[in-house]
Amino acid sequence: MLGHFFKSLFGGQTSSAQSGPSDERVPLAVLLVRLARTDYEYVLEERAQIIDILKERFKLDDVAAELLVEQAERAEAEPHDHVHFTKQIKDLVEYDRRAEVMEDLWLLALADGRRDNEENGFLRLICSLLGLSDQESAFARQRAQARVKG
Repeated sequence: MLGHFFKSLFGGQTSSAQSGPSDERVPLAVLLVRLARTDYEYVLEERAQIIDILKERFKLDDVAAELLVEQAERAEAEPHDHVHFTKQIKDLVEYDRRAEVMEDLWLLALADGRRDNEENGFLRLICSLLGLSDQESAFARQRAQARVKG
């Protein structure tokens, strides 16, 4: 299934150099890009925050994080719905670690110091699609708030 995703992403080319990692990196990066675009303004500060989140989560260097975001931006433009990417995460990430995914999403949503209705709605949907409860999302949000303030 993931191989099919990478084939469609790169027009049938799936060499190891182009396909990228077979973990939650790409689907998480796609969800971060989608979250940043919920208000129809994808600004450089949001993109930089996404890169920082991915660098921290996956211990990436600047180049690898930039390439991952570029890959996510291309994948995000594809006509896949949110279920496509959340299913990949559910297939790749154990239930106990999915709250970390929500924490990363909340970290991006809270980075600008405000929450808007589009972001809240997106995060509620993603939480549900990941099989997490509202309470688990609230705890993830609290952890993200502590990281933003810290």
